[in-house]
Amino acid sequence: MLLVVDVGNTNITMGLMEGQKILATFRMTTKSTRTSDEYGVLLYDMIRRKGYGVKDIEDTIIASVVPKIMYSFTNAVYKYFGKNPIIVGPGIKTGISIKTANPKQLGADRIVDAVGAYEIYGGPVLVIDYGTATTYDLVSDKGEFIAGVIVPGIQTSANVLWQAAAKLPEIEIKKPKTILAKDTVSSMQAGVYFSCIGETSYIIRRFKEESKWDNLKVVATGGLGKIVASEMGLIDVYDQTLTLKGLQILYEKQK
Repeated sequence: MLLVVDVGNTNITMGLMEGQKILATFRMTTKSTRTSDEYGVLLYDMIRRKGYGVKDIEDTIIASVVPKIMYSFTNAVYKYFGKNPIIVGPGIKTGISIKTANPKQLGADRIVDAVGAYEIYGGPVLVIDYGTATTYDLVSDKGEFIAGVIVPGIQTSANVLWQAAAKLPEIEIKKPKTILAKDTVSSMQAGVYFSCIGETSYIIRRFKEESKWDNLKVVATGGLGKIVASEMGLIDVYDQTLTLKGLQILYEKQK
């Protein structure tokens, strides 16, 4: 069984996989102050609660955009599971060619999503990941990572709104019944939600226009991506576990 780990700025998302089948998923908050023992105990307990044990973990692969926690986290995997994890980074076999100006600047999560989307859904493909930041990454039909766009994530934008304005409250991110909002909370929800819809629509159309790929497939992932994808005909597929699947594909490529 393979333990796949996606270390994001806000959360660490993990999955237990047998081949391409996801057996279980779990999450924890990303905290740079945790020690290797704290991460190890949390991992051990989460895996045990899913009905599995240390001996079931045959290998581990990690993609991270948070360098500060990697020493503690990788040591936790070694100390509690006896494995030296594969780390997604420069030199790893991906199966795609990165055509950006500085490939080393490309985040591990974006590489994983690009590989997952291309291998599962084919190219050309635009993969959108709704996380702390929302990323739009373009992969050609030849498996070339062509370009990408990064914007503030949905939750990040909402956080800034209520933190910067003293009288605005913290709100739940959800689709309001109407854009004709009549109170502060629904006004904020409408603004956050519909501005994201408009942003996504415009960026997708510009990608299609400038790439000249009318057959461009659009694949979305990320926790808050579901509420956007359900509203839009421009998104072809919403795959909540795309990153975990991409990690498993990358693991197989290393073998």
